[in-house]
Amino acid sequence: MLDHPIVDLISAVRDAFERALLERQAVEERFQVDVFLGDLSWETSYSLPGEGQPPRVRADLSFDWPTWSQTAYRSWSIGETPDELPEVVVEVAMRIQRLAEAPTVEQVLAVLPTASPELGGEPLERSATTIEEVRTDPDTREGATEAGNGPAVRWAVEAAYEGSIRFEESQLEDPATIGPVVDVLTRWVSSTLVQLADLPLKFLPPDPAEES
Repeated sequence: MLDHPIVDLISAVRDAFERALLERQAVEERFQVDVFLGDLSWETSYSLPGEGQPPRVRADLSFDWPTWSQTAYRSWSIGETPDELPEVVVEVAMRIQRLAEAPTVEQVLAVLPTASPELGGEPLERSATTIEEVRTDPDTREGATEAGNGPAVRWAVEAAYEGSIRFEESQLEDPATIGPVVDVLTRWVSSTLVQLADLPLKFLPPDPAEES
């Protein structure tokens, strides 16, 4: 196992979200390396259990380890004192999808706080809320029925939260100490997904093609 703060953080997030019984959307998970700049990024998505595909509510998480953090970590690891300790840039997008009609924004924002709880001293701030309207062409293939054409319009709402988790020296020395910060993130994501799922909104049924 590679000994690196971003790897330790990824492992802690996976373990915490599994303990919370959230379902990982494996097809959405990506680990990327920018070969020109040296940045590392990890993206993953989680939903409530038993939601079907696509899930009604979903949390998309992104963790970025910038080049300057790697430089600071290297300095610290060889005994130097960096100007700043490394940090991970975090974005969490809370998403409601598979909606059968346009949502009331105020109704959704009522359960979406302007900021998350503090993660290592600072919260994630809500930066933007987006409403999506997706129109699909009807199924005009021979033998297709009106019921099989599917809805012409579906809606989604997404609210993005942005911030960072700054590593303390104790967390660099002992990766297990990042656990309490990840637990705060896990509780907040789980609670928010439950509240979004409980909103009295009209949802479309799961897509049989994606279920199979």
